[in-house]
Amino acid sequence: MVFRDRKDAGRQLAARLAFLKDEKDLVVLGIPRGGVVVAAEVAQALNAPLDIFIAHKLGAPFSPELAIGALASTGEIFLDDALIAVLGIPEQRIQHEIECQRIEIARRLELFRSNRPALQVEGKTVIVVDDGIATGSTMLASLRALRKQSPARLLLAIPVAPAEAVKMLERECDGVIVLETPEPFWAVGRFYRDFKQVEDSQVSKLLDALTF
Repeated sequence: MVFRDRKDAGRQLAARLAFLKDEKDLVVLGIPRGGVVVAAEVAQALNAPLDIFIAHKLGAPFSPELAIGALASTGEIFLDDALIAVLGIPEQRIQHEIECQRIEIARRLELFRSNRPALQVEGKTVIVVDDGIATGSTMLASLRALRKQSPARLLLAIPVAPAEAVKMLERECDGVIVLETPEPFWAVGRFYRDFKQVEDSQVSKLLDALTF
């Protein structure tokens, strides 16, 4: 399946999640930036408030695209100690990367939320939404960080992801709703006809419209 755009993917996910419509204490969390567009369709269809959750990949010094861990906006740090040991990355370089990502996360939170407080997830049904997953390492960090906040139920909803990543993430939450698990898996953008970059201003507008 190829999705027309992120809104189309969100509507299809919402249809799969219709059993949760109007459920009390339901919160939808989008992963910026693209995931927020998908999440907005889900939140609107389920009559639920929308917020964001941010986790950034920690990249290897010599290859930023190679994830050695992740940092969640709630402060939790997750490191792939085995990979770090194999690569021989010094502690100083790891701490530098953590600090760089912490600054960027703080910038994004201020940009998207402004003075709006984060929605509370303790005791609530939480649906985490992204526009797709490749390796799942950053989403793993997000789910583990959110689990520490004691939601009543933690669900992950994604349009497309490799089966291996889905299997890994199923162990970190109470359920994964995924529309497609194609094999072989290519980049997430290959499964969208329109996968243009989402602007920061669009994320802010969606949050303003669906936070209540």
